Amino acid sequence: MRLHRLEITAFGPFGTTQKVDFDALSSAGLFLLHGPTGAGKTSVLDAVCFALYGSVPGVRQNPGTSLRSDHAPVGTYTEVLLELTVGDRRLEITRRPAQQRPKKRGGGFTTEKAQTWLRQYDPATGEWAGLSRSHQEIGEEITQLVGMSREQFCQVVLLPQGDFARFLRADAEARGKLLGRLFDTRRFAAVEERLAELRRAAQQQVEDGDARLLTLAHRMTQAAGGLDAARIPVEGRPGDPGLAESVLTWAAVARTEAREALDIAGVRLTAAEAGQASARAALDAENDLAARQARHADALRRRERLTEQAPERDRLQDTLDRGLKADRVAPALGLRRDAEREHATAQSARERALAQLPPDLADHGAEQLSAREHRLREELGGLEAARRAERRAAAVAEERAVLAREARADEDALRDAVDWLAGWEPRRTALTERVEAARDAAARAEHLAGRLDPARRRLAAARRRDALAEGTRVAEARLTEARERRNAAHETWLDVKSRRLEGIAAELAVTLTPGDPCQVCGSTAHPAPARTTADHVDRATEDAAYAAYTRAEETRTGAERELAVTRESWSAARAEVQAGPESPEPTVAELADEADELARLHAEAHALAGQTHGAREALARAEREHEERVGAQREAERRVAARTSRREALEREQSALDEELARGRGVFASVAEQAALLERRIALLAHAAGAVHTAELASQRLKESDDRLADAAYRAGFATPAEASGALLDERERRDLQQRVDAWQAEAAAVADRLAEPGTAEAAALPPADPAGAAAAHTAAERALREADSALSAARERATGLAGLSRQAATEVRRLGPLREGYDRVARLAALTAGTSAENERRMRLESYVLAARLEQVAAAASARLQRMSSGRYTLVHSDARSGGKRSGLGLHVVDAWTGNERDTATLSGGETFFASLALALGLADVVTDEAGGVRLDTLFIDEGFGSLDEQTLDEVLDVLDSLRERDRSVGIVSHVGDLRRRIPTQLEVVKARQGSAVRLRTGADALSG
Repeated sequence: MRLHRLEITAFGPFGTTQKVDFDALSSAGLFLLHGPTGAGKTSVLDAVCFALYGSVPGVRQNPGTSLRSDHAPVGTYTEVLLELTVGDRRLEITRRPAQQRPKKRGGGFTTEKAQTWLRQYDPATGEWAGLSRSHQEIGEEITQLVGMSREQFCQVVLLPQGDFARFLRADAEARGKLLGRLFDTRRFAAVEERLAELRRAAQQQVEDGDARLLTLAHRMTQAAGGLDAARIPVEGRPGDPGLAESVLTWAAVARTEAREALDIAGVRLTAAEAGQASARAALDAENDLAARQARHADALRRRERLTEQAPERDRLQDTLDRGLKADRVAPALGLRRDAEREHATAQSARERALAQLPPDLADHGAEQLSAREHRLREELGGLEAARRAERRAAAVAEERAVLAREARADEDALRDAVDWLAGWEPRRTALTERVEAARDAAARAEHLAGRLDPARRRLAAARRRDALAEGTRVAEARLTEARERRNAAHETWLDVKSRRLEGIAAELAVTLTPGDPCQVCGSTAHPAPARTTADHVDRATEDAAYAAYTRAEETRTGAERELAVTRESWSAARAEVQAGPESPEPTVAELADEADELARLHAEAHALAGQTHGAREALARAEREHEERVGAQREAERRVAARTSRREALEREQSALDEELARGRGVFASVAEQAALLERRIALLAHAAGAVHTAELASQRLKESDDRLADAAYRAGFATPAEASGALLDERERRDLQQRVDAWQAEAAAVADRLAEPGTAEAAALPPADPAGAAAAHTAAERALREADSALSAARERATGLAGLSRQAATEVRRLGPLREGYDRVARLAALTAGTSAENERRMRLESYVLAARLEQVAAAASARLQRMSSGRYTLVHSDARSGGKRSGLGLHVVDAWTGNERDTATLSGGETFFASLALALGLADVVTDEAGGVRLDTLFIDEGFGSLDEQTLDEVLDVLDSLRERDRSVGIVSHVGDLRRRIPTQLEVVKARQGSAVRLRTGADALSG
């Protein structure tokens, strides 16, 4: 990469446009950029960095700090133009930061967004061609061409000596941060983190398994309660190496003790069962003795009660005996009651029956009433023939009415058939034509359906086409808006970043200490440290602006994808709408009309075709109905002929029946009315004769039952039938008395038997029994048995539980085996890469190991120049030795050839530190260039630090820098040291004035004299 031309307008301290011809400066190989403090030497380098990357180096891009010159007149844009060659391409980059400008209308100012232009020179035409105006595209293009990020470019091309002086004095951690940014070793740090994550995950699995194992051990300790093993639980924490073996050993001891306790509990249960059986037998004996003694005492009390109840028992027995005698009179008493009840019933029925007869028959006997009944029955028999004739006449009349109704119905049917058959031929023709029309409509509907579906698809495609056209316009507008928002967010972020870097000097000024060198210029004097301004921007504001820019970029990318998808869908829909490549593109309305017309025609044809089956069925029904009506007509004509002869026969029979009925009715309206009257009179006479006869028989039976009752009472020993009736007992009374007598006798027998029992009498002679004492002894034995049984159950459950938990623990230990092996393997690798393993003797992390290799390359490249600068005295070497308790890997020592000793770079003097850091910066530039893809760097800048060198050392340093021309490089030294102006003939002087700084190119004698 070679710089050709730089134009700076209203940038930093430069109020007007300043041009720098790098081709003229580079022709000498070594040139000096000098000027008084605050003139703007570093601003020239800031302008180069801003043109390439859109921001200034390092801390100078402070949020809240503007890049615009305070000396610039209103209306002049802040702008940087850089012309350079990268590879075989000659490019021109123009950048404008976000800045305030006067409003075009009205007063006040408005913010002008940041702008960027990239052009390329075409040697064939001799003209510049525009490539892009996108901040992002230009930034990506420059980064790809240069092969370095802004941070790498600032370290490699601008060579800030203060940073490398700090690098020499820094510890391993600080060196690692700088080298990590330059060589991008994040992937090795990611390997370390990944192994650490795997180690933590595997450790968590092992600790979870150990926790489960300890939980099982705790459960086994609870299950082993009461055993000696329970008093010494398992000690350990999750992750301890010997935890599994300790748990298994403890479980084996606990199982052994549990089995011994189970055997002891079994022996105790056997002894308790024997004691309980003995106590049970003693209790049974005492209870039996107490029961026999109680039975004897109870028998004596019951005998006394029986003696007191003897008179009552004799009275009850006498009542039972009289009741037994009265039972022999009971049948006669029953017959007497039945005869009396029957006589009363018969007399009541006789009176009711006679009351329904005429008064002249009330005093007749049964025989007279029966004779009158026979006479009426004979009269009723004479009316039977007339009754049959009357019923036949009614039947004939009904049949004639039926014939008349049938005749009317047949006449109506004949008229209807004649009318229907008269219109048969036109109707059949119409139905046949309907069937043919439906058949033609089915073929037409099928043809229209084949045209309707494509028409509907084209209509849907046309609607999608129009909707997608509108969607395309919306997506284009959304993309335009997203691009503007993205550009605005990017410019805002760059502006915030620039403002923060501009105020970074104030942040650095806070760390300045009198006597210590400045990190920027290397001077130990700090006459005017920078101060924080009111518009200072912090890091949080910069991060927020960058986050907003990232979100806007993602929105723009999504809008581009959405627009591409919408356009592709629109093209597909448009192609589907067109009938052919040459046909005009129809509108939605035209396609809708076409589809509607086809749909209407198809619906009409389909509806008519759907009537095919109905038309055929209607024709078939009509033909069947025709046949049925012709048959019905013939049948009606036949019935009419047959009905005429039948009606004539019925009329003749009706005339004969009318003559017979006139003779039989007499004065009554009908024969049936006369017969019904005779039947009612016969029924009353028959009922009355029966009732009178029954009453006479009942009176005879009542007299006979009185005689038999008197005779039965006398034979049973009763003076009168009433006395016998009073001694009579019903079944319930007799059963109650008999039960009371039987109970007294049973009680007397039971008492005699109990007093005669041998065991009862013997027990009465013995001392009183003590069942309570025997029961207490038995209860104690029962309690001892239950306790022994509970102890056995607990011992058995404990042994079973310990066995099950031990199996679970063994299973868990087997499952944990592979996990623990995997954890040991991953933990060993993680510790090795993290530098914490005993196998890693120097405690060097993987990233530090890689950076150490890079540092060795840098030290080797730097030593070649350092030896020349120090007249062969000093050489830089990499050291991986540990310092105190810190990790090793990034140590940097200097070897003093005069003493042969190796010492830390922090022991170098100020001048030695300068040329050591310069050599280190040049070596680092070579290594980073090779690492970045080998992009050739033809222009380098070295910023300050030369004031700490003596004349001899300065000559040697300048010789080294001048030797860079051997590789066709140009080196620019940024310094305000006066001795350099006498030694370097090609100079770019920065002059400061009240109206702003300016640059002047000085060469030859003019430069050396100034």
